[in-house]
Amino acid sequence: MNVQEKQAFRQMVQALGNFVGADGKIDFNETTAMLGLVRPFAALDSDCAKLAEALESVRADGVVDADESKALAELIRRISVQGAGLVYGIEDRPPFFAALFAAFQHLLAIFVAIITPPLLIAGGLKIEDLKVKGFLVSMALFASGVCTFIQCRRIGPVGARLLCVQGTSFQFIGPLIGIGLVAQSRALAAGSTADAVAYGLPLIFGCCIAAAPAEMAAAFLFRRLRTVITPLVSGIVVALIGLGLIKVGVIACGGGFGSMGEGARFPFACWQNLTVSGAVLLTIVAFNCSANRYLRMGSVVFGILVGYLVAYFGFGMVHFETGALLDFNVPVPFKWGVSFDPASIVGLAVVYLVTSIEASGDITANSMISGLSIQDEGYHVRVRGGVLADGVNSAVAGVFNSFPNSIFAQNNGLIQLTGVASRYVGYFIAAMLLLLGLFPVVGMVFSTMPDPVLGGATLLMFGMVAAAGIRIVASQPIGRKETLVLALAFGAGLGVELCPDILKATPDSVKGILGSGLVTGGLVAIVSNVLIRIRE
Repeated sequence: MNVQEKQAFRQMVQALGNFVGADGKIDFNETTAMLGLVRPFAALDSDCAKLAEALESVRADGVVDADESKALAELIRRISVQGAGLVYGIEDRPPFFAALFAAFQHLLAIFVAIITPPLLIAGGLKIEDLKVKGFLVSMALFASGVCTFIQCRRIGPVGARLLCVQGTSFQFIGPLIGIGLVAQSRALAAGSTADAVAYGLPLIFGCCIAAAPAEMAAAFLFRRLRTVITPLVSGIVVALIGLGLIKVGVIACGGGFGSMGEGARFPFACWQNLTVSGAVLLTIVAFNCSANRYLRMGSVVFGILVGYLVAYFGFGMVHFETGALLDFNVPVPFKWGVSFDPASIVGLAVVYLVTSIEASGDITANSMISGLSIQDEGYHVRVRGGVLADGVNSAVAGVFNSFPNSIFAQNNGLIQLTGVASRYVGYFIAAMLLLLGLFPVVGMVFSTMPDPVLGGATLLMFGMVAAAGIRIVASQPIGRKETLVLALAFGAGLGVELCPDILKATPDSVKGILGSGLVTGGLVAIVSNVLIRIRE
């Protein structure tokens, strides 16, 4: 096919998908229209020729029985896979080694993103115990495996039934650190210590579980929510996430909170710390500039490896505790217990609502890449199931002592690169994550990662998150109203981040909700976008 024929073929495939019901059945009354779409391509594509022949046979019978409907749907699926440029479609089962190789590539793209949030949260809560940090990393991997399986398999109404990979979400890092510090400050005020309340982890996990129903409810309301949480609001929130987390990345680059105290071997912002973080940052940028897609995909992993080697051999920053490396991690639900705080739950609920909009966008992109229609009822079933799974999985993660999960957008890019959209590959990814989570050696090794190594990688990641938010905002027409919404949201959100004392005279319940710049800016963006009316 030439370029024009390929474009017409893709348009035909998209239109053809609209005639397949959510239950996979074909309506006889629509077969005439389907035949008109397919017949021009019968001479160009063998599957189209078979479909045209099958449709003509159905038209002659005057009815579509169950077997014919199934055969027609299978032919349409095969044509959709070809139209999307895929090697394996959603329901295809690749050979074992092909599926394993594709799963390994996905694992390479998501591994660092999964382990980074628990390490950053542990750093923000000043957790120095390597066993606690290692366990948090292990449970993040374990929970991601469970959640990925649910998304790909769909259990009842829960799951998108696509190749959607779940992992710990960056969006919650700032608010969760704030919640943990609240618990620690209460313990200190009562004359206790931070570790007496398990560093605030019970309150974090309890609030994550209690706020998750907000996203579950959003799954059934996402059509209406899209009129309230518009691309402008989503872009503002995503930008605030990145901008708020840049401070976390910069602190890690300087050596983390542990380097700020007296007597630190490598004081905050010393040249050794900055050298390590700079080596990581430059390595990631260098590999991202490569024309080789595999080098680009592994750029963060390579950057961390270089930084780790510089920190270990150059400055002796890495110290291992080998005592528990050969143990076996048994997931223990509610290992540290749970506690709740109403104000913190409300604040997290806002973040969950924004996450639901992001999840629906990722599922839409995944559907398009995978050759599925985004116009039929099946699309709405996928989005509803995927967003519902996002909420359910975040609650499940909280039960297993981990943090909220979300769908990773980077895996959509890998589907395009590899041409493998099979959801069965997700089972391999889930199994790998589960196995990695069960062995303490993985968590312990990464929990020894010096803060500057982590900071060099996350500084770029968070900058890209902020850039993604700005790109979403820029994709919309920006008039007077939009300018006002942007000014109010950024002013309020960044104002709270830069000057937290602005809330010191407010009640604790208000501080619990508005203490996060992300929550404050997000709420202001939602309310101002709804209420502001411009009179020309």
